[in-house]
Amino acid sequence: MIELQNVGISMGDFSLSGISFRIEAGQYAVLMGRTGRGKTTILEAVCGLRHVRSGRILLSDYDVTDLPPGERGIGYVPQDLALFPTLTVAEHLAFALRIRKYPQKLVDERVGEMAELLSITALLQRRILGLSGGESQRVALGRALSFHPPVLLLDEPLSALDETTRGEMYDLLRRIRERTGVTTLHVTHSNEEAKALGDRVLRLEDGKIL
Repeated sequence: MIELQNVGISMGDFSLSGISFRIEAGQYAVLMGRTGRGKTTILEAVCGLRHVRSGRILLSDYDVTDLPPGERGIGYVPQDLALFPTLTVAEHLAFALRIRKYPQKLVDERVGEMAELLSITALLQRRILGLSGGESQRVALGRALSFHPPVLLLDEPLSALDETTRGEMYDLLRRIRERTGVTTLHVTHSNEEAKALGDRVLRLEDGKIL
């Protein structure tokens, strides 16, 4: 579950106020709106990467407004993916687990599990450089999901993909949801993505969520 209650955010001359919505556990919600209106800012506030000046953010009915990002239990895929060129695919999938000091046996199990779910087992020893856009997207998803977060945030994850690869990612995201039950908030400009994936659509217009 993701809930924002009258959230206000300020960044220089830009601000949002009174942002409220609730996404129930297991739902796949799509957030749409024109460029530069604050969609990514909302995701970053939920993650803890953006300071909230008013209101509350709740995850699974727990107030996380003042928690640092690492304590919120969120899987996050930013628009640029933020993959590390010096790491292998396996090291990316293990990254969040090592930070959380998981035992090596469990790390190995989770890496194998994510690789199988995302159909990237054959890529585990490859480095990021040279991967296709779809392969890189799968690695970013695997890193975000490796520690079984209850919440997944996606910032325009498919915008740079070609039509065929985008269709494959639709199928993958549906499969992830079926297998994990993760509550998802997905930012996009694409009506096609919204129709293909979303249980519900939230629109950010004139600083308000519709």
